[in-house]
This record gives sequence, structure tokens and C-alpha cells, in this order.
Amino acid sequence: MKYIKKNLVRMAVFASFFAISLIYFSCSDSASPVEGQGQIKIHMVDAPADYDQINIVVNRVEVHQAINDSTNGWFIINNTPATYNLLTLRNGASVILGFNSLDAGHYSQIRLILGSGSNIVVNGVTYPLDVPSGEQSGIKLNHEFNIEPGVIYELLLDFDAEHSIVLTGNNQYKLKPVIRLVPMIISGTISGKINPPSAAGVVYAISGTDTMVTVAENLFGTFKFMALLQRTYNVQVFSADPAYNDTTITNVSVIAQHDTDLGTINLSIK
Repeated sequence: MKYIKKNLVRMAVFASFFAISLIYFSCSDSASPVEGQGQIKIHMVDAPADYDQINIVVNRVEVHQAINDSTNGWFIINNTPATYNLLTLRNGASVILGFNSLDAGHYSQIRLILGSGSNIVVNGVTYPLDVPSGEQSGIKLNHEFNIEPGVIYELLLDFDAEHSIVLTGNNQYKLKPVIRLVPMIISGTISGKINPPSAAGVVYAISGTDTMVTVAENLFGTFKFMALLQRTYNVQVFSADPAYNDTTITNVSVIAQHDTDLGTINLSIK
């Protein structure tokens, strides 16, 4: 735990310019629900990874109604193809993968049908990203949830890019998705600002055996953890500047649907 990935910190310089201008947007128009329907809204966020870009092409997003077999009962909530650079989806930035109406009932799976052209950029060089079965059967995510009439069910899809990429050979990269699915109603956030911004480095939120990681934006020193379950965390800040000490803030409480703002975290000089 006592290390800082230099490339992650370097990447924050590039990514900060995107994070400043990135706003929430929808990939599909939400159809107005009719009687007996509710709605589902899926947000996607990501943790940092030691690459320049990870670009995923998503052609379609579907959900599966539990009363049907594995072949039938799939409902499309977004069929507008889009490409997402996962590494811009951190520190509070996100995209909406789908927002649409569904019949009330019990659902059991979410499926992302990927398109051709996904790629990864490493040290300025672009390589194809192999996505096994992604264009045929899709990435299937088991997640039980209920749609209730007149209610929007919001879900955070937390993509762990760092652990989802496998180098299988000489510059051959494969996507093996590691994804958490967290209902927004039971999750909260932690945010803060590191001073001085030049020392903004890797930040960890640790609760028991669960560890979340982000890289603070070095332009302003800000950071934000998304999709945190309601519990107590220790927040560890590692300085990107060797002239400043690391620090840990203990017993940080996360409350569902709220942001725990740590304010300005002043790092001391060694």
C-alpha cells in the first residue's frame, strides 16, 4: 500500500482537463412510462488505471426479466452505439448507459452488447482490445432488482479498469471485465481537496478488505469516490511530491445518497 504509481499520477495531468469539462449525459432518450411501468437508469463510473485510454464500444444495453429463460425476456434500454473512454469516468464524472421504461417486475441480469473497434492506448500507441463474446452474447452481469410502478431504479456500474485488462502476449490486450453493481439508494460518496495541488496523488478509501482507489486531479487537487456502500472508511492520501508527507483520515462515515466532504486536506512538509 505504501507506494504511488508514477504513471497514474502522470495520467491525472492529462485526465484532469477532461474531468473538468465532462458533464453527465444520456446515451438514449427515456421513454415516458405508462401505467404499470417504472424506469431504470444506469450510470457508469470507473477507477483509474495505468494506461492512457481504454475505449469501449457499447452498441446496446439490455436487462433480463427473471420470469423468462436465458434466451427470452431481454428488454433493450439503450440501442444507441457509443464509445466510452473509461479513464475519464472518475472523481465524480460518469455517463448514463441507459435510461428507459420497463414493466414492473423482477429482473435478474444486465447485458452490454459491445461493438467492434474497442481499443487501448499505452504510452501513446493504440492497440486493439479483444473482447471475448462481447459482440455476440455480450457482457452479462448478474444483478437482482425490482422495477416498481412510477419509480426510477438507479444503478451505478463501477468498472474496475485496472483489473479488467489482461496482457496476453506481445502487445495483445484482452478485456476481462471486473465490475461492481451498486444501487444508488444504498450508496454514497466521499470527496475532498488536497493542498497543495502539486502533491495530489493516489487516494485510497479502505473499509475492511474492500479498497477503492482514485487519483486526485493535480490541477486543483480534488478527488471523489463514487458508489461507496454505507459504512466507515479510512482515507489514505499518498503525496505525489516527495517533499510532502502522506496522511490518513480515519473513521470517515458514508451515508447512503449523501456526499461526505472532507474539505481541504493539507499535507505537511517533511
